[in-house]
Amino acid sequence: MGRDAPEPRADVGTGGSRRKDTSAPSGPAGSSPSGKTIAPRAPVFPVLAAISACHFLNDLVQSLIPAIYPLLKTAFHLTFGQVGLITLTVQLTASLLQPLVGLAADRRPMPYSLTVGMGCTLVGLLLLARAPTYMALLVAAALVGMGSSVFHPESSRVARRASGGQFGLAQSLFQVGGNAGQALGPVLAAFIILPRGQASLAWFSLAALLAMLVLAKIGAWYRRNGAELAAKRLPQDPEHPAISPPRVARTIAVLLALIFSKYVYLASLTSYYTFYLISTFHVSVRSAQLHLFVFLGAVAVGTLIGGPVGDRIGRKYVIWGSILGVLPFTLLLPYAPLVWTAPLTVLIGLILASAFSAILVYAQELIPGKVGLMSGLFFGFAFGIAGLGAAVLGKLADATSIGFVYHLCAFLPAIGLLAGWLPDLERMRARARFSDTSRG
Repeated sequence: MGRDAPEPRADVGTGGSRRKDTSAPSGPAGSSPSGKTIAPRAPVFPVLAAISACHFLNDLVQSLIPAIYPLLKTAFHLTFGQVGLITLTVQLTASLLQPLVGLAADRRPMPYSLTVGMGCTLVGLLLLARAPTYMALLVAAALVGMGSSVFHPESSRVARRASGGQFGLAQSLFQVGGNAGQALGPVLAAFIILPRGQASLAWFSLAALLAMLVLAKIGAWYRRNGAELAAKRLPQDPEHPAISPPRVARTIAVLLALIFSKYVYLASLTSYYTFYLISTFHVSVRSAQLHLFVFLGAVAVGTLIGGPVGDRIGRKYVIWGSILGVLPFTLLLPYAPLVWTAPLTVLIGLILASAFSAILVYAQELIPGKVGLMSGLFFGFAFGIAGLGAAVLGKLADATSIGFVYHLCAFLPAIGLLAGWLPDLERMRARARFSDTSRG
């Protein structure tokens, strides 16, 4: 196992020693004769690769919706307000339902719900390809959002189960699939859907169908290897030192504030970076898009780096360094000439993107036995605040200028100062282990 606290189950060390698990026993398929599940000794990379690939397909499909807004606006004679309502429908169903789905999965793990969720996305995509009315578009958008709300909490649980204790690495591998899907979706829409029309969306149902088949295999693996991951450890368990409920609540509030800082700033770049480059430096649309792809690539790399680094040096330090460490670069960006703008955004993407995997795993360790709830809460809040932030920043840009938006957003990473109030879970566990050893 890795250095972090394992899932609620009996641990089998590489040296042959066994530590008694104080959690409530459970007996799913894949458990030991005593009724306690056995932790994997190393990351199960085929499962991690498969769940990351499904994350890629899920987010690719979801990213197609905003990419075809120009086509839908023309075909259905939509106002900008009606276009915004489509975005709101996707974001609300994809964000608000996630904590509820995660909580339900904590109480009763549902390994095959991933396939069902992707099936919901498939139906939404097919309806979107054939939608005859605006109301049908909204229903299709809601179905895609619902599929995403089911996918993220449970797939994050699968990644943790397959981590072998390297929770940050597993979450980073899972996250990078979604980042790649979000980046590639608009490109595929530009080359496939826009020239051929709305009906060509149906071709992407093959991606959803492929994901369903892979997720069915993952569900079977998950069931065999112990789906019951919600059992709680007792407070005296040295792997999870007790933290008072008020301190847990304050810590969750700090983490959500950090997510707010990260995702509103990222929304300012993903939504308006091309407009900023065009209006400020008078570059071509193609050049602006290339700058955006470079930034998105840096985000993907940063996502991949953040988790393993957190496994090694501690998640609190990654969270603190990622959010607050990007502040000098965001403050410089609005004043930088074009030649420095791309390097600055690459640094911003690399550093800022490394935070989410660390934040998510930190939250899962803060409240053991609530992997689904924490995954749903943080994925849902990230999606929701990004959508809301993009809308508010757009209104602000209309009222002022796109340059003013970047001057204002440059200060958002200063919220990273709040990370100083996060408890150091790794140090607390080390002290608890030392105390347990001394008593022994």
